[in-house]
Amino acid sequence: MIPLSRNLLLILFISVLTTRGWGFTIVAYNVENLFDVDGIASYEDYAPDKYTPRHLLVKVQNIATVLSKLDAGRGPDIAILNEIELDQSPNSPPADPNIWLDSVKNRTLEEILSESPLPTDVASQPAEVWLLKALEEAGLGRYHLAVSDELPGNYEDGRPRSVKNAILSRFPITNVKTVPTSNARAILEAKLDVNGHPLTVFANHWKSGAGSIDNERIRMANARTLRDRLDEIFKENAQADVIIGGDLNSHYNQTLRYPAFKKSAINEVLGSQANELALESGEADLYNLWFELPPDQRGSDVYQNEWGTLIHLIVSKGLYDTVGVQYKDGSFGVLAIPGFNADALGRPLRWSRGSKPSGFSDHFPIFAQFQMAEAKSPNKWMPLSKPSLGDSAQVAPVREVSALGRFLTAIDPEKEPPDKDFRSSEFVGKIFLIDAPAKIGERGYLSVVVNGETYNVFSPDKKTRDLLRDMARTKSRLNFHGQLGIYKEQWQFFLPGPDWVIPAPTNK
Repeated sequence: MIPLSRNLLLILFISVLTTRGWGFTIVAYNVENLFDVDGIASYEDYAPDKYTPRHLLVKVQNIATVLSKLDAGRGPDIAILNEIELDQSPNSPPADPNIWLDSVKNRTLEEILSESPLPTDVASQPAEVWLLKALEEAGLGRYHLAVSDELPGNYEDGRPRSVKNAILSRFPITNVKTVPTSNARAILEAKLDVNGHPLTVFANHWKSGAGSIDNERIRMANARTLRDRLDEIFKENAQADVIIGGDLNSHYNQTLRYPAFKKSAINEVLGSQANELALESGEADLYNLWFELPPDQRGSDVYQNEWGTLIHLIVSKGLYDTVGVQYKDGSFGVLAIPGFNADALGRPLRWSRGSKPSGFSDHFPIFAQFQMAEAKSPNKWMPLSKPSLGDSAQVAPVREVSALGRFLTAIDPEKEPPDKDFRSSEFVGKIFLIDAPAKIGERGYLSVVVNGETYNVFSPDKKTRDLLRDMARTKSRLNFHGQLGIYKEQWQFFLPGPDWVIPAPTNK
């Protein structure tokens, strides 16, 4: 299990469930494209014939289930969310979601979304309102909501504006500000009243493409937008309590991961850094909570077989003094639960929109706990059990499940009923032992036939693809271990590397 072992994950998970004390929990979560069902969207994938009320029902219920794993089922007190659809409907409902939520308080989501056709006032509800309903139905209660006030249209580069940021809070929201930024989702700023003390929360979703130099330039502009706003806040109060969260599409060690970058948006422009003691000395005003974990435990997403840290919680130095809100030392973690939102390799079990929707997101949520400071002096600093002094460690590469583990846990279709249909959420993310007839399609794409159904076969690794194609040409069969998933509504077996291919001849 990477980046955490199963035991460490379970220990962390149990701690999250049972440790509350006098405080509250904040989570940052890219929910991977939560869209409404009005049929008006900038992505073709969310047209009515591809994205049905059933998809929406499963999606919001799954998000609610993930969030309910925090604080012994109570859920987070503040949630910073990315990839909520920017509503494209010209007939949007009233701005206050409580009006509609109150009107359907005695009906379940499943009942509401089972109507055919959906009434206009139902279909036109924006995505975030459906999530509020799901959270309430899951027992988490009614959250206050802040969303950016972006309008449909295009970014400067011509791409459509499709998704936005949102903040959910159990604390009253006293002010909301939308901060536009270049070629990315507008930054959402919300001021919360936490037991009479102001807490400013920023929800970010910077330009994608972490490894692209051109996109890093855009992220630098995104970071500068946020930094300028922070400077305004800190000029007024250097000890202001501020939390920055969301998908920055940057790693905590961006320039080490991509040596061609001379500087990064997240560190050199925004000022995110690794030394907690630098906050007290005044050398820095921000600290990235990823440094609370050992390097081999840092990871919330996977790209090209490597763990990444694209989503962040970054705190201001005011959260280390003894006034107002205070970070709870050592409470940062990744909500990755084996057999739930983590697949057989420990990776995020991402959302699949197929005919049988399942999964969660291509990101794990990250979380941290906070509390109200007991003392009242801005010149005193909370004690730290083991302060981070900074490091330059690279993100650990994915360490795969051992071959022995794959053989012991893999599902063998030969031992299942011949009419068994594996295309369901029950099997997504599971590892299979495949020895089946192969096909080589256009452009060399591979597929296998299992129990009469065709599954694509894919690997991001060229050596693995070459081994598979050679096997298909010489034997007309493929023999491998593969992880079952869905990509662009097509079922496929995924092979991370060449050791997943079984080259030994079969007796068939």
